[in-house]
Amino acid sequence: MDIEEAREYALSMKGVTESLFGGDSWVSFSVEGKWFMLLQLDAPEPRVAVKLLPETGASLREQYAGVVAAYHMNKQHWNDLYLEQLSDDFVKNCICDSYHLIISRLNKKLRAKYNGDNL
Repeated sequence: MDIEEAREYALSMKGVTESLFGGDSWVSFSVEGKWFMLLQLDAPEPRVAVKLLPETGASLREQYAGVVAAYHMNKQHWNDLYLEQLSDDFVKNCICDSYHLIISRLNKKLRAKYNGDNL
């Protein structure tokens, strides 16, 4: 998977928006204003950062060399996925988990907009 495929996958989910920040070197992907994925455009090796439950992130970092604590983010919650080292399905599952984690933390009214979606 390359960064464009990761971008397209994230944007295919309901309610996702993207925006540039950090001098146009980063792209954030959010739902209801809450980040679930970050993409560094000028990274030496293609990667995305996703937010996961702390125990999930820690477990994945132990199992996969391509999963590390995220650069310049809260390392308990954010994890960098090195795209060339991981399968497409693995990356998609992590992006989806991150998206659903953010959805689960929205207030009841906002969460209701996303209930029943099979993403």
